[in-house]
Amino acid sequence: MALTGKQVRQLRSLAHHLEPVVHIGRGDVNDGVVAQAEESLEAHELIKCAVQDGSDLTCREAAEQLAGRTGADVVQVIGHRFALYRETSRTDVEKIKLV
Repeated sequence: MALTGKQVRQLRSLAHHLEPVVHIGRGDVNDGVVAQAEESLEAHELIKCAVQDGSDLTCREAAEQLAGRTGADVVQVIGHRFALYRETSRTDVEKIKLV
């Protein structure tokens, strides 16, 4: 799903206050990280991730790999952190209303 500029700005403002829930370290983007991101995206739709110093990947590379493996969109990459968005399929979760 391609996000419009207005939707990206809305998601960036929502992601600003989030704490990272997925940490990418020495193991880079492995199956455990992907599973954790999948679970978090299903529960929250918008998550923030952090790349630790021990990782061989840059933050942009990690964001692209994780987004590709989870089917999410990269919302923002700043420093060692990035935000991902994917609409949830669950009905018991309050969905983010994109403009």
